[in-house]
Amino acid sequence: MSRAPLLALCAAALLALAGARAHAQVKVGFILATTGPNASIGVHYHNAIGLLPKTLGGQPAEYVFLDDQSDATVAVREARRLTQEDHVDAIVGSTSTPSSQGIIEVAAETGTPQLAMAPIVIPPDKLPWVFSIPQPVPLMLEAVVEDMKKNGVKTVAYIGFSDAWGDVVLKGFEADDRKLNAGIKLVANERYARNDTSVRPQVIKMIAANPDAVLIGASGTPGALPQLALYDSGYRGRVYHTHGAINREFLRVGGKAVEGAMAPTGPLIVAEQLSPDNPIKKVATDFDNTYEAVYGKDNRNAFAGYTYDAWAVINAAVPAAMQKAKPGTPEFRRALRDAMETEKNVVGVHGIYNMSREDHSGTDARARVMVKVVNGNWVLMQ
Repeated sequence: MSRAPLLALCAAALLALAGARAHAQVKVGFILATTGPNASIGVHYHNAIGLLPKTLGGQPAEYVFLDDQSDATVAVREARRLTQEDHVDAIVGSTSTPSSQGIIEVAAETGTPQLAMAPIVIPPDKLPWVFSIPQPVPLMLEAVVEDMKKNGVKTVAYIGFSDAWGDVVLKGFEADDRKLNAGIKLVANERYARNDTSVRPQVIKMIAANPDAVLIGASGTPGALPQLALYDSGYRGRVYHTHGAINREFLRVGGKAVEGAMAPTGPLIVAEQLSPDNPIKKVATDFDNTYEAVYGKDNRNAFAGYTYDAWAVINAAVPAAMQKAKPGTPEFRRALRDAMETEKNVVGVHGIYNMSREDHSGTDARARVMVKVVNGNWVLMQ
C-alpha cells in the first residue's frame, strides 16, 4: 500500500475512534495517593471506586485510576496524561492539598472539571474549572472554635504539616477565632513533614507554652504523631484535630494516646447516631453498610465517602450536560462544569451540595459534626 492511502486510512480510523468516544461512556479520571506518606487515606478513596455505580446520570461510565505516589509533581504529570491521552470528561483528585493544588493548573489549562478530594484554596482565576468536595476548612474549624469557646479555652498551641495543608488549617482557625470573637491566643506554632518519625522537639516547645488546648493540622496516620508525643510527655489537655484525621488507621496507630481526641467530620462517620430527620442519614448509612460489607465491620471511612460524593455531584450534572453535547468533547466538559454549578440539593454522605458560579464547594453546617474518640471509636459529641 502506498503512503498516501495508508495515511488516509489511519486518519479515518482515528476519526472513527474519536466519533465513537464522543458517543460512548462518560470517562472520569481519578488521581489518588495509594503509595507514599498519604497512602493511609488514599487507599480508602481508591477502595470506594469499586463500589460506585457503573453509570453516571444514566450513561455508561468508565473510571480511570492513577496513583500520584503522594507527590504533587507526579499528580500534575498524571493529570496531563488523563487530559491528553485518556481525554477524560472530569478529574477527581487528588487526596492531599499540595497535589490537588497542583492539578488546578492542568484543569484550567485544558478546560477539564476538577473535583478536588482534599480541601484547597482555589485561585479566583482558576475557579471556573475547580470544585472542592471536602468541606471547606473554615466551615469545619468553626465547630472546633465553638467548642473551645464553650469550654473556656484561651490559649492554643498549634502543630501542623509543613506544607499547604498546615497553612490552610492555621489560617482557617485564626479566621474563625476572629469571626466568633473567641479571643483565643496562639502561644505556639510548630510544623513537621508528613514523613517525619519524631516531633519531640516541637512538642517540648508546645508544652512549655502551657496551652489550654492543642490543635493538630495534619491528616492520616502522620496526624497521630504529635498526639503520641504529647501523651508520652505527660500532656493531658484538650487535643483537637481536623477532618483529615478521621480514619481507622489513625485510631490504630494512636491507640490509647488519642483517647479523648476531638475533631470535626462529615455525618458519614457516625451515620447511625444522627437524628432520624437528618436528610443525610439514609444515604450515609447505606454507604457505610456497603463499604463495611466489602472491607469489614467497623472499617467505615470518611475519605471513601468523598469519592462517593464526587460521583454524586457528577452524576447529578450529567443529564443536563448530555442535552448540550456528547462525552469526550470540550463542549461536554464545559456543559458538565456549568451543570455542576446549577444542580441543587445533591445529597451526599458528607453534606448536601449546592454549588454555584461563585461557590464551588456548596456545603453548609449540615456537612459537619463534632466527634470524640471514646474506647477506640469516633463518637458523636452532643
